Amino acid sequence: MGIIYLVGARASGKTTVGKALAKKLGLPFADTDQHLLESAGRSVDQIVETEGWPGFRQRESAALREVSDAHTRGCVVSTGGGMVLAEANRTLMRQRGMVVFLDAPVEVLAERLGRNPLNSQRPSLTGKDLIEEVNDVLNERRPLYEATAHHIVDASRPLSSICRHISDLWKAHGA
Repeated sequence: MGIIYLVGARASGKTTVGKALAKKLGLPFADTDQHLLESAGRSVDQIVETEGWPGFRQRESAALREVSDAHTRGCVVSTGGGMVLAEANRTLMRQRGMVVFLDAPVEVLAERLGRNPLNSQRPSLTGKDLIEEVNDVLNERRPLYEATAHHIVDASRPLSSICRHISDLWKAHGA
């Protein structure tokens, strides 16, 4: 059956869409960020403080492999925003399933992050204000999201519409 991998920037809706989509399709749901935090027993801040971003990225890649290996019969996987930074991660996702880039405008992402109390649990990647950081990070990663994705979906649409669209893509993909 394969895996549906959701990629995109922070606050693009990967976890929210992932949970709703998994329920709609009757598949398990996995979140690589959650898996990473549970296996590390520490927060992102704590990991980055002690191991730096390279240590966090290594743990992120390990979480992707572990989640993918545990769900070979099908799953919806929400990935961390930086998952596409490693070429091995991009290759694994494309080979093991269907990759969907949840794309949303910078203003939508910044507004969602501003509303999210968990925002403070992630250290800044650039040290800039929220809108500048979201814009810079998205501009840097957009080519990787697009190159990795089999499909690009507008993540600013209503949740039910996004899930219906991805479900249709999944069926056409041969699920």
